Amino acid sequence: MKGHLSHRRLVMAIAPVVLATLSVAGIRAAAGTVPTITVLSTRADLVSGGDALTSVTLPTGTSPSSVHMLLNGQDITSVFAVRPNNLYEGLVTGLTLGPNSLVAEIPGGAAQLTITNHPIGGPVFAGPQIQPWTCQTGAVDAQCNQPTTFAYQYKQTGTGQFQSYDPSNPPPSNEIASTMTDNGQTVPYIIRIETGYQDRDEYQVAVLFNPSATWQPWAPQPQWDGKLEIPGGASCGVNHGASTPPSVTDDTALSRGMMVAAPTLDNNGQNCNIVVQAEAVEMMKEHIVDDYGTIRYTIGSGCSGGSIYQQQLANAYPGLLDGILPMCSFPDSWSTSDDPFDCALVLPYWNTQTAASDAWTQTEEAAVADDSSTSVCQSWVNVYMYSQGGNPSQTNSTIVACGVGATQPGNPNTEYNASTNPGGVRCDLQDYMPNVLGIRPQSEWDTQEQEVGHGFVNRPWDNTGVEYGLNALLAGTISAQQFADLNAGVGCFDLDLNPIAARCNGDIGGLDGVYRSGALNEANNMSTVPILDLRGFDDSEIHSDFRSYVMRARLDAQFGGHGNQGIWTGPVALEGFESPSGSMASQGFLVMDQWLSAIQNDHGSASMAQKVINDKPAAANDTCFDTAGNPLADQSLCGSVYPYFGAPRIDAGEPFTDDVMKCELKPLDMSEFPGITFTTAEWTALQQTFPTGVCDWSKSGVDQKPTTPWQTYQDANGNVIYGGQPLGPAPVSQPAGSATNVPEALWAAPLLLVGVLIATLGVARRRASS
Repeated sequence: MKGHLSHRRLVMAIAPVVLATLSVAGIRAAAGTVPTITVLSTRADLVSGGDALTSVTLPTGTSPSSVHMLLNGQDITSVFAVRPNNLYEGLVTGLTLGPNSLVAEIPGGAAQLTITNHPIGGPVFAGPQIQPWTCQTGAVDAQCNQPTTFAYQYKQTGTGQFQSYDPSNPPPSNEIASTMTDNGQTVPYIIRIETGYQDRDEYQVAVLFNPSATWQPWAPQPQWDGKLEIPGGASCGVNHGASTPPSVTDDTALSRGMMVAAPTLDNNGQNCNIVVQAEAVEMMKEHIVDDYGTIRYTIGSGCSGGSIYQQQLANAYPGLLDGILPMCSFPDSWSTSDDPFDCALVLPYWNTQTAASDAWTQTEEAAVADDSSTSVCQSWVNVYMYSQGGNPSQTNSTIVACGVGATQPGNPNTEYNASTNPGGVRCDLQDYMPNVLGIRPQSEWDTQEQEVGHGFVNRPWDNTGVEYGLNALLAGTISAQQFADLNAGVGCFDLDLNPIAARCNGDIGGLDGVYRSGALNEANNMSTVPILDLRGFDDSEIHSDFRSYVMRARLDAQFGGHGNQGIWTGPVALEGFESPSGSMASQGFLVMDQWLSAIQNDHGSASMAQKVINDKPAAANDTCFDTAGNPLADQSLCGSVYPYFGAPRIDAGEPFTDDVMKCELKPLDMSEFPGITFTTAEWTALQQTFPTGVCDWSKSGVDQKPTTPWQTYQDANGNVIYGGQPLGPAPVSQPAGSATNVPEALWAAPLLLVGVLIATLGVARRRASS
């Protein structure tokens, strides 16, 4: 009898677990009679933070009251309901890390969706995170998590400035300005700024807010129009710690009812890693949908590094940004890196040519730089090479060792030093992107790599075969002797940025990663993205005008046209340029809003790429402005009023797409220098400089390939996938009972319990019979 009671207790203990699982596995729905489960905030395999706004589409005739929702076998039906938007929705919370099973049961059928949850501190798809990383004061764990806070501001009448707002002690109503949103509502100009932490760094969200009213994702406060702006920050940084995001108090957007949100990690000056930028933006948008509601469309904005973030994300992770407003723009960081490296090679060479017979004129130097002067080159060397992402040992006083502290011999968490701390943190761009570019193989290790026992990150930069000054020579601007001497004298840099006589060979593993990741932006996924490039004329520092036209050349190469791009050009940087109608940046933002709205309201059968062209406002076409901010009366004068040039690599023969990191080679051939006569000594020098050949620009570069969209750099267990691999199709719900899309771990435990139950029953029967 005692054994029988023990058997009954065991059965009673495990039966609920087994039955809960069987309620998922045992129901097979007839075709066409199952619900469809959809995660609204992101892909079901990219959820983070333990929650997901989810909808269930029910078969015709199914009553919502008959739906039964299960999360990992537990009833969560109470969190779902038909919402004011007429959708059956719920905010699913309590997701465990890894795969979770969400089931919707209806009479006669059921569906199951696997939701994969990731930590709020990341990573989601960027792979193992860069280390070391210093969290902000107030962080509660090593992932920099910290409770979310909310603050209110109002726009003060008279001053037009934002002031702190206390809902429990508000200012007089006549001190609060009002604003009319683009959906026609006039409301007090009060905004709420949310500050929180995701992916080990801070984010902020600002939106018009009524402190006395509720806000739910299926019932947002009506002044929000569902539109989102995500601004980016300037520069190109490789910081190893939490910082602050770009400003979210953009009056142009907020006053019209739009939301402005910014993760710190989309600030290119904080984080120049394309994949981490994309992950931060994806997590940001997921949070907004979970907490605020569905986003109509998202506009990217920002100057310089802010333009890099926009253009490379629009291509590598299409859909994160629906329209972009690059200002003072660059297409990406890696193709742009040719300029500082090349300039840092040719400028010192010229500075050493002091003898009258060797001296170069400014005209000759400018021709090799492919610009009107060498001032752009000078700016690149001053700004980038020795104080930002070009230098593994940042010693410039304006940069504090990429956030890790000055070198301490033998301390791997402080700045790298080749002599005293070879195992330290290397503060250059490639070493900030190990998952993207991969690790140098042992066969390529230098002295420091051998000393520390591991490879540094692959560097894709290369100048083997590059004939500096080629076009200047062919045009007769420089002599054959100058050409031969220049190319023999420039050399390159080793991994520690020390000058060397030899040319650089780009690491092959890095070439594959830089292309597939989109870190070199081939623009092959950008035909569906409206682009309005705001370009202030600049021919004296790094934001030279030709970069806008490099992106145009890439669009032309990929799609045979550039109908999705417009370029506005004015006399000064347009982000601060005022016209009679106000800021050019603000005007551009409103034109982009008009463009995206027209696309969204276009329900025709044309492809999205064609709709982008068809629905382009006239104001988004190429336009040049005068000093008063008015369009030039004769737009054909634009090229002469605001000319653009190139860069040293362009003068060396690279196509204007400027997208070849390492060229294919061809033999050095005197017949390719028509009208040029070389002495025997000059030709011998060229042969010694180019023993393996010179660049064949008629061919694609070594390992050059299109960007692969939506890559992940981690496997299911969080291990790194160097170079990345495509995420593949997003998970979709399946009829419950199908093994498809059901994580193995969710079936293993129930099956084990069933086995235990059967074995127990067998033992009990044998004991009873004895």
